[in-house]
Amino acid sequence: MRTIRIVATALIVCTALVACGGQDAGNGPAAPTPTGASPVTELPTPDPTGPVPPPSDPVDPTAPASPPPPGKTRGVPTSPPTTTGEMTLTGRIEAGVEAGCLLLDGYLLVGGARDVLSAGASVIVTGRPNATLMTTCQQGIPFEVATAKRA
Repeated sequence: MRTIRIVATALIVCTALVACGGQDAGNGPAAPTPTGASPVTELPTPDPTGPVPPPSDPVDPTAPASPPPPGKTRGVPTSPPTTTGEMTLTGRIEAGVEAGCLLLDGYLLVGGARDVLSAGASVIVTGRPNATLMTTCQQGIPFEVATAKRA
């Protein structure tokens, strides 16, 4: 007897839910939304007799990029030239965006005496750039310091 009551109750609840869910399924006009707009029931179809848009000019991704005009860059910071020979850099050291990273004229100073190389210090540094060196700093071309002294 208890099973019949549970089944009957479930059947009544399901019937009520189906009846409530079908109230807006009529063919009449849709009720406006709280913003006052009618809900979209169909997607518009393009007019086949209307104007035809001009074809777009796709860019060939395999074509070489044209260089920017002189004095203009495309949002990419210019980097100092890399050489394989020994260089001397002179200037004031700046702190990098990562802790412990020191920059001088766009080069990331790697190695060297940290008592001489510190942010804000004016220095003369000799060494070699090594663009293939991996670092945790996110800027500058790695420069392997051979000697460093205060200017």
